Amino acid sequence: MAANANGVPTPRSPLARIQTQKKQNGICHDDSGKPVKAQTIDELHSLQKKRSAPTTPLEGAQGAFASLSEEERQRQQLQSISASLASLTRETGPKLVKGDPAKTQAVARVAHHHHVEAPTISVSDSSLKFTHVLYNLSPAELYEQAIKYEKGSFITSTGALATLSGAKTGRAPRDKRVVIDDSTQDELWWGKGSPNIEMDEHTFMVNRERAVDYLNSLDKVFVNDQFLNWDPQNRIKVRIVSARAYHSLFMHNMCIRPTPEELENFGTPDFTIYNAGQFPCNRYTHYMTSSTSIDLNLARREMVILGTQYAGEMKKGLFSVMHYLMPKRQILSLHSGCNMGKDGDVALFFGLSGTGKTTLSTDHNRYLIGDDEHCWSDNGVSNIEGGCYAKCIGLSREKEPDIWNAIKFGTVLENVVFDEHTREVDYEEKSVTENTRAAYPIEYIPNAKIPCVGPHPKNVILLACDAFGVLPPVSKLSLAQTMYHFISGYTALVAGTEDGIKEPTATFSACFGAAFIMLHPTKYAAMLAEKMQKHGATGWLVNTGWSGGSYGYGSRIKLPYTRKIIDAIHSGSLLNATYLKTEVFGLEIPTEIEGVPSQILRPENTWADKKAYKDTLLKLAGLFKKNFETFTNYKIGKDNKLAEEILAAGPNF
Repeated sequence: MAANANGVPTPRSPLARIQTQKKQNGICHDDSGKPVKAQTIDELHSLQKKRSAPTTPLEGAQGAFASLSEEERQRQQLQSISASLASLTRETGPKLVKGDPAKTQAVARVAHHHHVEAPTISVSDSSLKFTHVLYNLSPAELYEQAIKYEKGSFITSTGALATLSGAKTGRAPRDKRVVIDDSTQDELWWGKGSPNIEMDEHTFMVNRERAVDYLNSLDKVFVNDQFLNWDPQNRIKVRIVSARAYHSLFMHNMCIRPTPEELENFGTPDFTIYNAGQFPCNRYTHYMTSSTSIDLNLARREMVILGTQYAGEMKKGLFSVMHYLMPKRQILSLHSGCNMGKDGDVALFFGLSGTGKTTLSTDHNRYLIGDDEHCWSDNGVSNIEGGCYAKCIGLSREKEPDIWNAIKFGTVLENVVFDEHTREVDYEEKSVTENTRAAYPIEYIPNAKIPCVGPHPKNVILLACDAFGVLPPVSKLSLAQTMYHFISGYTALVAGTEDGIKEPTATFSACFGAAFIMLHPTKYAAMLAEKMQKHGATGWLVNTGWSGGSYGYGSRIKLPYTRKIIDAIHSGSLLNATYLKTEVFGLEIPTEIEGVPSQILRPENTWADKKAYKDTLLKLAGLFKKNFETFTNYKIGKDNKLAEEILAAGPNF
């Protein structure tokens, strides 16, 4: 310490003052600007950041918050978040304050104004502490939080944020549970083939309590208030409460981002996610089979995540919710890609992994409405999400330039491996997982249509990679056939075995997204057929797999040929072609398409061994029939007529 003239120590200022006035000698001093109004480094840093509160002018009575002061608006917002974090038994969460707890000075200023009053009953120690709410942070702020506080967070050479999801690097469908109650017992699809595994209300509340208690024990939580569905008449307000900046940035990208004005008037969310994924569930709780549990309560409009930090659980959990909520409004929810031509012709693309859905729906001559989740309402089609979730394994600038260029600042890269020094990502490397992913806002794609809505589809394209080599490259489907193949959701994977033998394995996923549907598949299929019939859409089955023999004998249909087929569907020229009907599956196949060898349009023509072709065709038809047995015991339509009609559209032999 310094001393004064009498020898008495005087306290030293913790930070030296910044000299901003012009020096006498004038060396290296630019006086073209006004002096900086800061006395310390902290003050200078505070000037660096603009105030980020909404600045929408408040005119008249525009919405519930229009007449409120900024302080009152923030107080109500914190009360809403406190209600979200309220434990069932304790009836409250802790006192909430906005901001980063690391910024102690800022906290001290707002704590007095924005705390939520403690309840008069059922108080626990958790309500006496402050939890800081980091509310709808920007990507830059979330980068700072991740890099400061989350191990395994790094900025890559292109500016993306690389993160790790922990032990779980993919979804855990066997650990997903749905509350069964008087309503859902009759509404939802349960039993054989269904993705819905039941749990009771009490067990859900036990897990909810565990998740909320964990989140309330933290110094800070991240809260995202966002939208689902670009159709303004049917959008859903969602709130995501999470413990990790990575999860907050992921949902910032994947959901629809509100404008400042929309955020002011957000109000109470329609659905809330409590992501306590760093904390395990209690394995001894009823219905639990591991330390992971993803629980949906449709009556409470809540989702709880325990024991997994994989961000895709939030995305797909909300998709399941939309599969329940939208059909109640007579809106069809679809696991599909969607694009639109310059003339407004919309096409839906359905397909499981490896069928080419992403490649074929991404077309530089057409606008991208969305890559994965859509709604089809009386208004047309709309994307459910505000972003894309792309696979990264094997990614290259040449094959997928749009995805490659979208991996920049703001993008989340999950579980990728990068060079320690240059931070360049190796997309071939799968030492963490093969399921490496990139999540980015849809506007990062140059030809994305914003807002992500379009007119009614003209074409519904079902993609299958048939490794058996017996399905034609393209077939025109009747409405009943469209329903049959939509419910089947077929593709064939090539499975490798230890001794090197490789043979096709048929895979079926109802509605091309069995893991996410909530109602019986025939309900979605009936809605699809009704909308196709009403709006004059045509169904197509496109095989992107093998021709001239099964895998190992034939060859995969060339991508340029498939693109020519898709172009002919888009242009409408394929509707005017001459068609022949195939045996067994009864598919209508065109005799010629410009730019595609006519021989490959009829699969039997490409097989040298005709008997082997017929045997393989019957084998695949048998697999279709066996798979469809799951759905034949479900009655739909008057006198079960619709179910019988769909069944009759399948293979006949």
